[in-house]
Amino acid sequence: MRFKDKLHLILGFSAGAIIGVAFFELLPEAIELGGTNYDVSFITSIVALGFIVYTVLDRFIFFHSHNNDVDSDKHVTKKGILGAGSLSIHSFLDGAAIGLAFKVSPAVGITVAVAVLVHDFSDGINTVNLIIKNSGTKKEAFNWLLVDAIAPVLGITSTLFFSVPGSTLGLILAVFSGFFLYIGASDLLPESHHGHPTAWTTVATVLGILVMYLAINLAGV
Repeated sequence: MRFKDKLHLILGFSAGAIIGVAFFELLPEAIELGGTNYDVSFITSIVALGFIVYTVLDRFIFFHSHNNDVDSDKHVTKKGILGAGSLSIHSFLDGAAIGLAFKVSPAVGITVAVAVLVHDFSDGINTVNLIIKNSGTKKEAFNWLLVDAIAPVLGITSTLFFSVPGSTLGLILAVFSGFFLYIGASDLLPESHHGHPTAWTTVATVLGILVMYLAINLAGV
């Protein structure tokens, strides 16, 4: 909260990293795993479906917002709790993505985990913003931040109790590819530019893409 105006470079880098994971990791793995039963055009359609589904969730459920947004709703506390709770559910799904990625291979799991971590950094910021600007206290914001931090661990743990066929796992990865493309392009990128010059945030975004490209290729995935 003290250095919120210095976070645009980190958010820009995070956007690039998540977009890089979608293009260089999740989409190739989805095509490889799902290719045994589905053609490439169907798999890319699933990516588009994931993008559309996440768009709807983001606009009407997750309550992502810029730091300077103002809300005059008299039910501010309830809205803050609903928004923070939705982000925590979202973080649970992020954890499930990590668990499912590890079922493909350790290298895929680690790469997706890195992407989820940098994305959940932004979700943590949004969680605090929603509570504070909706009449919550710093203690309440911290408590919800803890919930949001624990949720991915629970999501990872849940994947220990079920398994899916390889081709189905490919479709799931395609859905998450669409999710990550939306998160990077429509959530993190605008947030990184919000109220800041675009030059250095653009550099940070390109750097994030390059870092993920190098990391994935050096890992031999």
